[in-house]
Amino acid sequence: MLKALKATGKPIVLVLTGGSALAVNWENENIPAILHAWYPGEEGGNAVADVLFGEYNPAGRLPITFYKSANDLPPFEEYDMQGRTYRYFGGAPLFPFGYGLSYSTFAYSGLSLSKNLIDAGDSIQVAVDVKNTGRLDGDEVVQLYVRNLTPGERQPVKSLKGFSRVSIKKGESRTVRIPLRAPDLRYFNEAKDGFVVEPGRYEIQVGASSQDIRAMAVLEVR
Repeated sequence: MLKALKATGKPIVLVLTGGSALAVNWENENIPAILHAWYPGEEGGNAVADVLFGEYNPAGRLPITFYKSANDLPPFEEYDMQGRTYRYFGGAPLFPFGYGLSYSTFAYSGLSLSKNLIDAGDSIQVAVDVKNTGRLDGDEVVQLYVRNLTPGERQPVKSLKGFSRVSIKKGESRTVRIPLRAPDLRYFNEAKDGFVVEPGRYEIQVGASSQDIRAMAVLEVR
């Protein structure tokens, strides 16, 4: 049906409902706009209409990864996390974790850390300037990811450690601050049968999704 609609040449907006990732590769390549409404409830029709007719500027973000193919994943009978979720997946997803669009665009600049060297019990503030470069007031979801640059054993490719949804008027800028504590960097060490914070260098990534990283800095933990 979608292919027949596409053949008419008329503009199409595809509204999806569902609770997980869907196989929408062809739709992504051929349909101009896709809105994922999840399970929207009794007010879902009004919410979708508000977005479609421009009464509301959306800022939802994907809480899961949309893969291009099940063939990109390990066999389902294997329970090892390697190759699964944004934290361990090494391929190119269809839509990455944290992805989402709005009717506005945003530019990032001036990433800074309140401290570049911390001890195991310290905390810092991660700050970045975000400017609404679009024509409408809107919300941006600033996401903070961390990657261990010097892991002693296997660790995630990156992990979400904080986020902040901010409302910014068109043409204006805001400094967004996200706290990061050293205990947030811990991982489960199987040999020690517990969570540990590994000393070393960590890459602090800030962006609009797990793959749309706009700025980076390095934090050292001793």
